[in-house]
Amino acid sequence: MIKEEVIEIISEKIKLIRVEMGYTQDKLAEAIGVSKKTLVQIEKGRVAAGWTVTIAVCALFRESSVIQSAFGGDPLDVVETIARERMDYRKEKTLGGKVWWKELSRRSGYILQQNIVSQHYRILDDENFRIYSSLAKEEAEARFAELVKDSPRQSS
Repeated sequence: MIKEEVIEIISEKIKLIRVEMGYTQDKLAEAIGVSKKTLVQIEKGRVAAGWTVTIAVCALFRESSVIQSAFGGDPLDVVETIARERMDYRKEKTLGGKVWWKELSRRSGYILQQNIVSQHYRILDDENFRIYSSLAKEEAEARFAELVKDSPRQSS
Protein backbone atom coordinates (compact mmCIF):
# COMPACT_ATOMS: atom_id res chain seq x y z
CA MET A 1 0.00 0.00 0.00
CA ILE A 2 1.35 3.40 -0.94
CA LYS A 3 0.52 6.93 0.18
CA GLU A 4 -1.86 7.56 -2.73
CA GLU A 5 -3.80 4.37 -1.95
CA VAL A 6 -4.20 5.38 1.69
CA ILE A 7 -5.47 8.80 0.62
CA GLU A 8 -7.89 7.17 -1.82
CA ILE A 9 -9.25 4.77 0.80
CA ILE A 10 -9.86 7.52 3.35
CA SER A 11 -11.38 9.80 0.70
CA GLU A 12 -13.77 7.07 -0.42
CA LYS A 13 -14.76 6.07 3.11
CA ILE A 14 -14.79 9.41 4.91
CA LYS A 15 -18.59 9.68 4.90
CA LEU A 16 -18.95 6.12 6.28
CA ILE A 17 -16.40 6.93 8.96
CA ARG A 18 -18.19 10.18 9.85
CA VAL A 19 -21.57 8.45 10.13
CA GLU A 20 -20.15 5.49 12.07
CA MET A 21 -18.52 7.82 14.58
CA GLY A 22 -21.64 10.00 14.94
CA TYR A 23 -20.20 13.25 13.59
CA THR A 24 -22.02 15.92 11.61
CA GLN A 25 -20.25 17.39 8.60
CA ASP A 26 -19.66 20.59 10.58
CA LYS A 27 -18.06 18.75 13.52
CA LEU A 28 -15.89 16.49 11.37
CA ALA A 29 -14.71 19.39 9.22
CA GLU A 30 -13.73 21.27 12.37
CA ALA A 31 -11.99 18.23 13.87
CA ILE A 32 -9.82 17.53 10.81
CA GLY A 33 -9.14 21.17 9.95
CA VAL A 34 -11.00 21.68 6.68
CA SER A 35 -14.02 23.72 5.69
CA LYS A 36 -17.41 22.05 5.50
CA LYS A 37 -17.39 22.80 1.76
CA THR A 38 -14.13 20.88 1.34
CA LEU A 39 -15.48 17.95 3.36
CA VAL A 40 -18.61 17.83 1.19
CA GLN A 41 -16.38 17.81 -1.93
CA ILE A 42 -14.38 14.88 -0.51
CA GLU A 43 -17.53 12.97 0.47
CA LYS A 44 -18.98 13.42 -3.02
CA GLY A 45 -15.76 12.21 -4.65
CA ARG A 46 -15.05 15.51 -6.39
CA VAL A 47 -11.67 15.95 -4.66
CA ALA A 48 -9.40 13.69 -2.68
CA ALA A 49 -8.38 14.33 0.89
CA GLY A 50 -4.83 15.58 1.31
CA TRP A 51 -2.17 13.63 3.19
CA THR A 52 -2.59 15.77 6.32
CA VAL A 53 -6.36 15.23 6.37
CA THR A 54 -5.82 11.52 5.78
CA ILE A 55 -3.45 11.28 8.74
CA ALA A 56 -5.86 13.29 10.92
CA VAL A 57 -8.76 10.96 10.09
CA CYS A 58 -6.61 7.86 10.71
CA ALA A 59 -5.38 9.23 14.04
CA LEU A 60 -8.68 10.57 15.36
CA PHE A 61 -10.79 7.60 14.27
CA ARG A 62 -8.31 4.72 14.44
CA GLU A 63 -10.88 2.65 16.39
CA SER A 64 -13.43 2.94 13.55
CA SER A 65 -14.43 -0.48 12.25
CA VAL A 66 -14.59 0.99 8.73
CA ILE A 67 -10.96 2.09 8.98
CA GLN A 68 -9.81 -1.05 10.80
CA SER A 69 -11.22 -3.32 8.13
CA ALA A 70 -9.86 -1.17 5.29
CA PHE A 71 -6.31 -1.30 6.66
CA GLY A 72 -6.20 -4.63 8.41
CA GLY A 73 -5.92 -3.21 11.90
CA ASP A 74 -4.55 0.06 13.18
CA PRO A 75 -4.39 2.56 10.29
CA LEU A 76 -1.52 4.39 11.96
CA ASP A 77 0.61 1.30 11.43
CA VAL A 78 0.23 1.78 7.66
CA VAL A 79 0.73 5.56 7.89
CA GLU A 80 3.88 5.11 9.98
CA THR A 81 5.21 2.51 7.57
CA ILE A 82 4.89 5.01 4.74
CA ALA A 83 6.38 7.86 6.76
CA ARG A 84 9.26 5.79 8.20
CA GLU A 85 10.09 3.71 5.14
CA ARG A 86 13.51 2.03 5.48
CA MET A 87 14.11 3.21 9.06
CA ASP A 88 14.58 1.07 12.17
CA TYR A 89 12.66 2.15 15.23
CA ARG A 90 11.41 0.43 18.35
CA LYS A 91 7.92 1.81 18.68
CA GLU A 92 5.05 0.51 20.68
CA LYS A 93 4.51 -3.04 21.75
CA THR A 94 2.20 -4.92 19.40
CA LEU A 95 -0.06 -7.87 20.09
CA GLY A 96 2.28 -10.00 18.02
CA GLY A 97 0.12 -10.19 14.92
CA LYS A 98 -2.63 -12.46 16.13
CA VAL A 99 -5.37 -11.04 13.91
CA TRP A 100 -4.25 -9.16 10.80
CA TRP A 101 -0.78 -10.60 10.29
CA LYS A 102 0.74 -13.61 8.55
CA GLU A 103 4.06 -14.83 9.93
CA LEU A 104 6.61 -15.29 7.17
CA SER A 105 9.66 -16.18 9.23
CA ARG A 106 10.84 -16.46 12.84
CA ARG A 107 14.53 -16.70 13.70
CA SER A 108 16.99 -15.53 16.34
CA GLY A 109 14.39 -13.60 18.30
CA TYR A 110 12.91 -11.76 15.30
CA ILE A 111 9.63 -12.26 13.45
CA LEU A 112 8.94 -11.15 9.88
CA GLN A 113 5.23 -10.62 9.20
CA GLN A 114 2.98 -9.38 6.40
CA ASN A 115 -0.36 -7.65 6.92
CA ILE A 116 -3.07 -9.69 5.20
CA VAL A 117 -5.04 -6.60 4.12
CA SER A 118 -2.58 -3.79 3.39
CA GLN A 119 0.19 -6.24 2.40
CA HIS A 120 2.95 -4.23 4.14
CA TYR A 121 5.70 -5.92 6.12
CA ARG A 122 7.07 -5.52 9.62
CA ILE A 123 9.72 -7.02 11.85
CA LEU A 124 9.03 -7.59 15.53
CA ASP A 125 11.55 -8.38 18.23
CA ASP A 126 11.05 -11.20 20.73
CA GLU A 127 9.01 -8.88 22.98
CA ASN A 128 6.61 -8.06 20.10
CA PHE A 129 7.91 -4.50 19.64
CA ARG A 130 7.77 -3.33 16.04
CA ILE A 131 11.28 -2.35 15.02
CA TYR A 132 11.01 -2.09 11.23
CA SER A 133 8.30 -1.65 8.60
CA SER A 134 8.42 -1.58 4.83
CA LEU A 135 6.11 -1.62 1.86
CA ALA A 136 8.66 -3.65 -0.12
CA LYS A 137 9.06 -7.38 0.49
CA GLU A 138 12.68 -7.44 -0.66
CA GLU A 139 13.67 -4.64 1.72
CA ALA A 140 11.89 -6.27 4.66
CA GLU A 141 13.52 -9.63 3.92
CA ALA A 142 16.95 -8.02 3.56
CA ARG A 143 16.61 -6.17 6.88
CA PHE A 144 15.36 -9.37 8.54
CA ALA A 145 18.40 -11.26 7.23
CA GLU A 146 20.72 -8.52 8.57
CA LEU A 147 19.10 -8.61 12.01
CA VAL A 148 19.22 -12.40 12.20
CA LYS A 149 22.84 -12.49 11.02
CA ASP A 150 23.92 -9.84 13.55
CA SER A 151 21.98 -11.42 16.40
CA PRO A 152 24.07 -13.14 19.09
CA ARG A 153 21.20 -15.58 19.76
CA GLN A 154 20.94 -19.02 18.28
CA SER A 155 18.19 -19.61 15.73
CA SER A 156 14.92 -20.62 17.30
